[in-house]
Amino acid sequence: MSSGPDLYLVCKSCGAEVSPYITECPYCGTRIQKRAPKLDRGGVPKAAKRSRRARPQLPRLRPNEIPGIRADHRAWMVWLLVLVPVIVTLAIKTAPEQLAEYFLYGIAFDEPWRAFTSVFAYASAGYEVVALGAIALFGWLLEKRHGWWAPLLVFLVCGVGGLFFAVEVIDEGVVRGANGAALGMLAAWAMRDVLGRRRGYEDDSDLLGVLAIAVVLVFLPLASTEASGIAGIFGGVAGIVLGLLFARLRER
Repeated sequence: MSSGPDLYLVCKSCGAEVSPYITECPYCGTRIQKRAPKLDRGGVPKAAKRSRRARPQLPRLRPNEIPGIRADHRAWMVWLLVLVPVIVTLAIKTAPEQLAEYFLYGIAFDEPWRAFTSVFAYASAGYEVVALGAIALFGWLLEKRHGWWAPLLVFLVCGVGGLFFAVEVIDEGVVRGANGAALGMLAAWAMRDVLGRRRGYEDDSDLLGVLAIAVVLVFLPLASTEASGIAGIFGGVAGIVLGLLFARLRER
């Protein structure tokens, strides 16, 4: 069994006694030995080194992309659902009056196909701003979470379906706009976080702010006669059902 290092070494330059585990004298800086001996660890074997797994290599960054965050899944469907009503509204105000009749739906205009056209038309600027603002916000969040099909499905079921239900079932007067789609987008997006809160999960969602927007949308028919309260309620209930289904899906 080999003996350990000496208790101390003597510097040949200044004669000071120094530790055998250093290579240079701390007093005069003279080099004492080429290398220091290894420290005795008491015969404990070294722990086996963990195998290094190959780290996944990130693909090449795209322009204006933050490292580590992939800028995929850009929302586009929701902006199409917002842009088309703006174009239709401008066309109605600048085109002949005959064009506006194709975007009316009610007792006097009870053709079912009008539910698909009147959902894109607005006569009141305030109604359009509120409805399209909610569709843009919550539709964008839905599309980022599930894909382009999610806001489109909610828009058709809650928006078009809400107007169809209000006119064909309840016999409501002339209505148009997508307040049902706006409430449906809000409800469909919020249901996942509502279920998570009930299970004790914490998130960054401001559900109080969402509730405030929902209240504005519910009472929107009081400020605009063309907004259907029945269509809004139908869209909100349908949005809750769709939100429960979306909550079971895997997010992208």
